[in-house]
Amino acid sequence: MITKKMAQALNSQLDKELYSAYLYLAMSSFATYKGLKGSANWFMVQYQEEMTHAMKFYDYILSQGEHAQLGSIAAPPAEFGSLLMMFEQTLEHEKFITKSINELVEVAMSEKDHATQIFLQWFVTEQIEEEGNDNEIISKLQLVGDSGAGLLMIDAELATRIFTPPAAGQM
Repeated sequence: MITKKMAQALNSQLDKELYSAYLYLAMSSFATYKGLKGSANWFMVQYQEEMTHAMKFYDYILSQGEHAQLGSIAAPPAEFGSLLMMFEQTLEHEKFITKSINELVEVAMSEKDHATQIFLQWFVTEQIEEEGNDNEIISKLQLVGDSGAGLLMIDAELATRIFTPPAAGQM
């Protein structure tokens, strides 16, 4: 069982994860519209990952005897500028999520909720990976600048990303 304060904080994170999925779906649509199908694929995989993250929170809240409550989710932007700008926005969003996960860990610690602390460690590690991936792509995009050939090469690389659901023990 988790405290009401912990349940409220986890439900808030559930909404943030759903917004993340919504944001990346919008980015995938925009990339497709701009003819960057590889980038669209990358953002679609990101959407799938974020939905998985949301479901991890949803399932955990319910497993702890609480009610998973869904709040309203704001519409994401419809346009994002250049591919570099999209990934810079992605990194900023992931930093926001990292801060939110860290705050959740603090709540779990203050509530002496060791089970939730353990649950959240997966997300702490995941956020390190998310920010690292974004930084790597941003570095490549900065390197090629406005070079059409360079952008097409990076777009082709982003097309190779596939969604791999977490193993059963990680869900």
